[in-house]
Amino acid sequence: MGDLDGQLQRRLGVGDAVVIGAGSMIGAGVFTAWSPAAGAAGTGLLIGLLIAGVVAFCNAASSAQLAAVHPESGGTYVYGRAQLGPAWGHLAGWGFVVGKTASCAAMALAVGAYLWPEHERAVAAVAVALITSVNIGGLSRTVAVTRVLLVISLVALAVVVGSGWTSDTADLGRLTPFDAGPWDVLRSAGFLFFAFAGYARIATLGEEVRDPAVTIPRAIPRALALVLVVYAIVGVTALAVVPADSLAATGAPLRLVVEAGGLSSLAPITQVGAGIAALGVLLNLIPGVSRTTLAMARRHELPHWFAHVDTRRSLPIRAELTVAAVVLVLVLTLDLRGAIAFSSVTVLTYYAITNASALTLRSDQRRWPRAVAVVGLVGCVVVALALPAEAVIGGAAVLVIGVFVRRLTNRLMATD
Repeated sequence: MGDLDGQLQRRLGVGDAVVIGAGSMIGAGVFTAWSPAAGAAGTGLLIGLLIAGVVAFCNAASSAQLAAVHPESGGTYVYGRAQLGPAWGHLAGWGFVVGKTASCAAMALAVGAYLWPEHERAVAAVAVALITSVNIGGLSRTVAVTRVLLVISLVALAVVVGSGWTSDTADLGRLTPFDAGPWDVLRSAGFLFFAFAGYARIATLGEEVRDPAVTIPRAIPRALALVLVVYAIVGVTALAVVPADSLAATGAPLRLVVEAGGLSSLAPITQVGAGIAALGVLLNLIPGVSRTTLAMARRHELPHWFAHVDTRRSLPIRAELTVAAVVLVLVLTLDLRGAIAFSSVTVLTYYAITNASALTLRSDQRRWPRAVAVVGLVGCVVVALALPAEAVIGGAAVLVIGVFVRRLTNRLMATD
């Protein structure tokens, strides 16, 4: 079998890490986030996209600096513990595990919604089972499959852009004026941030990349820059071709763009591409959650049973299978919008702790100015509070539950 506290193997280079990061970001979010963002801010969503991109860059910079100092699986759970204290690390880890597990369910449901909406939940369950079978084959297989899914997603987006600009109605004049208020724009940034959040997957690879002090700081900004360019092109195309209120009224906004253009017969490619893109995100989210579970279990903040690493596959197999099982349960009980809304607040909290941790780094450990982490911290808090009230309340409640669970666990351990 494997050693309980075995070590993961360093197999990935910069290119592999960029692929995993881009594959985690370019997914269902870019096919779905435009609808709620347009509903919140209309054409002002382009400002929201810029804000989301700035916050994401600050978070990426903080993550990269911290990953270079702490090249270990677990992301901000590890960084928060080391820089701020165990309680903050636990809050980050709890927020990541809970929020990203909900994101996994959202991505699985997106697969079903795009590929076979009449049987959305059944398709979602099958998707989870298939992705799990790929992941337990080892990380090298995950990288290979991610490359294929990323190419398919980019082809689908190219069809959207190409078809959109063949439309007789395409007009950059639609992009102005920006008639949304500041709070509406911030809310759109919150929805669009959901489509960027995958770059944290790179930081969770601390034990699986070669020379992490160099690889991770290079991979995170590169992946983010690539994705931001893609999103900007898609967003401008969508608003230039389809009125913002029409984008807000549909669950498949990019399909409207294709249908409005001269390549409308290729609309099914967008539909299939969206489903496959969601598979790509799911492929990388489940391992990301399992690595954080592994890190927390090693410190007895989750059952130590999850600290097992299968040496043959170099995988935290117990954590991986358990996360997949929980996602299956959520797929059968939650709806897509509910899963996304629940995830958003906890993910932004996770990144707020990331930036707070980066503020404590010594000057010789910094690669970017402290102001970057300050902007990221403030941005995460403000954008999170701008999200719908039910999402804020629900996310906050789950985080509070995590604090009480930790206190109870510590008391029980103290009495043993």
